[in-house]
Amino acid sequence: MRILIVEDNEKLAKYTKQMLEEEGYAVDVAIDGEIGERQARNKNHDLVILDIMLPKKDGVSVCKSLRKDNINLPIIMITAKGEIEDKIIGLDSGADDYLVKPYDMNELLARVRALLRRPQERVLTKLVVKDIVLDNSKHIVTKKGVTISLTLKEYAILEYLMMNAGSVITREQLLEHCWDFAYSAFSNITDVYIKQLRKKLKDTNEKYIQTIRGVGYTFKSK
Repeated sequence: MRILIVEDNEKLAKYTKQMLEEEGYAVDVAIDGEIGERQARNKNHDLVILDIMLPKKDGVSVCKSLRKDNINLPIIMITAKGEIEDKIIGLDSGADDYLVKPYDMNELLARVRALLRRPQERVLTKLVVKDIVLDNSKHIVTKKGVTISLTLKEYAILEYLMMNAGSVITREQLLEHCWDFAYSAFSNITDVYIKQLRKKLKDTNEKYIQTIRGVGYTFKSK
């Protein structure tokens, strides 16, 4: 999963980015509202942590603009103000959640997890493709009932592939959703992790993850 932090306090943004990355998320940072809105419109992110008080364009205006154009990715609004009226303004602008500075990082992480689970819970808490089950509530993967031990990055890649089972996912899409932009689009890091996933799934004949030459991969749905 990929998260965008829109925050002009560089120290806070850096610390929040570090904490999220330790939880396995890929994270980008924008230091003003205009840059943040442009990045949010690229549709490469799964959630936005958006400060209200920003240079160039405030967070409320950014949120209203995104919602006006039907960009519905989850948004957590962050502000130093704690009055009820400010919370109402933030939520009425289209934010999904609201936190007041200084906030506890564990609370932020819990709210991020809750918002990222919402779209999946509307359909299924579990992703099931063939005999592979990915249980988001327990954060475990099983094959024929046997638990498979995965790293955070392997889990993120498998989750993204299973969410899009039957569709071709390019290497660039995997890089955008599971890594930082610092990785080159020509990096073979995706191939390395796919190889590790296949080994753990005992996928010797591409029964699950099929390579589409020159493009990327697809998780077979049948």
